[in-house]
Order: sequence, then C-alpha cells, then structure tokens
Amino acid sequence: EEYEPHIDNGFVVYAGVDYEQIIRSAEQEADVILWDGGNNDLPFYRSDLHLCIADPLRSGHEMAYHPGEANFRMADIILINKCDSAKEADIAAIEQNAAAVNPRARVIRAHSPVTCDRPELVKGKRALVIEDGPTLTHGSMSYGAGVVAAKAAGAREIVDPTPYAVASIAATYRKYPNAKGILPAMGYGEQQVQDLAATIEATPCDVVLSGTPIDLTRVLKVTKPMTRARYDLAEIREGVLEGEVRRVLGL
Repeated sequence: EEYEPHIDNGFVVYAGVDYEQIIRSAEQEADVILWDGGNNDLPFYRSDLHLCIADPLRSGHEMAYHPGEANFRMADIILINKCDSAKEADIAAIEQNAAAVNPRARVIRAHSPVTCDRPELVKGKRALVIEDGPTLTHGSMSYGAGVVAAKAAGAREIVDPTPYAVASIAATYRKYPNAKGILPAMGYGEQQVQDLAATIEATPCDVVLSGTPIDLTRVLKVTKPMTRARYDLAEIREGVLEGEVRRVLGL
C-alpha cells in the first residue's frame, strides 16, 4: 500500500533491505530520492530534509511510541495535519512537545480535506465503511477518512459489519473492540482478502466506502458498488511546505 501512490504518480520505486545497493542504484537514475518510511520505520539514509507528520487526532502519540518519537525528534519539518478536524488544544500540545524536544524543527499546520471519488453513490444510502486496519487497531482510532467522507456525502446510515464478520475480521474485533462499527482492512494476503470480501458480501448495505490507503478494487471483487475516500493536504499558509522543499533542492 505504501508503493501505490508513488506508482500512480509515475515514480520509480525501489524496495528491499540492502539499503547500500538500493541507494547506489537509485542515484544512477534520479535527481531527487524520497525515502518513504511508510509505517513504523526509521530512515536508513542521512537526508537533506526530514519531514515528519504528526496527527493531532492522536495528540501525545508523538511522544509515546517508537519509532514515531525518534522521527519526531529527528525531523527538520513537523507537519501537523488534520487541523480542520482536530481540537486546538491537541494541535497546541504537539507544538509544545516539538518546542520541548526538537526546537530547531519548523512546525507547519495543514488541513486534511477528505475527498470521495463518487459521493453520489453514498448520498442517502446505507454505507459500509472500510478503514485502514492498523489505524483502528494499534493506532487506537475509531474512524478514519471513510467515516468522515460518508458523513460529508450524506450517507443515510453507516452500517455496523460486526455481526457479519468472518474469520480474521471477527478475531480483530475481539482483540480491538474499538474497531467495531467499521470494517478494518488488516492486510492484503489471500486469506485476508477473502475474509474481507466475505464480510462485505454478508453485510446488508447499499454501497461500500473504502478509506484504505490502497485501492481495494484492485485486489478484491464484490457485488456491491464501491467508492473510495482519502485524505488530501491543504496548507493553511499556501506554499510554505513547497518553499521549504525548493530551498533544500536549490530551486
């Protein structure tokens, strides 16, 4: 799922664990190299610009989990997203933590508007919302982009899939009860995809709204219409982040 947006943007993606070989190969064909840590990762290269995103809906997590805290302390820029849906006190708490442990970092606030590919499918309908599994489980959230988009699009109801969950999905609800009410996509292995599809088909809904990082229609087929929701980035002071990147690139 970490590769998909880069591939969609037409970028070459290198992946693996032989970091020396990877960067030497990438240097042969790229003007700019982006290390995308994805989830729970540290950069293995010394970068010219280290950008860390801090989520104010989980304020405090930036000081509570490894390696998130390490990235927070190492960052040149700390981008606080979702400022359009978070409480001011939670945003300010992240800024205070940044000042305490990484005072040299530039802190930038940004909004995270949610877009839905086909909102007309959702309006007035019973929607089954699928969210990124780790966001709901060890991420401690009870909703993500899918729920925000469903409400914004005017869904009549967000259907609870819990009674219809099968196999690994049911096990996830038992372990993480905060995930109930939303369908968590826990992975994209063959069995995980089968369990996800079976739960979707068993849940009485009119439309499926996916807030997962990956385009689910690429990995599973269901009989119900499906549309996709995702977070975007909108700077509060437009051009600030781009200006920082251009400065580092010498543009």
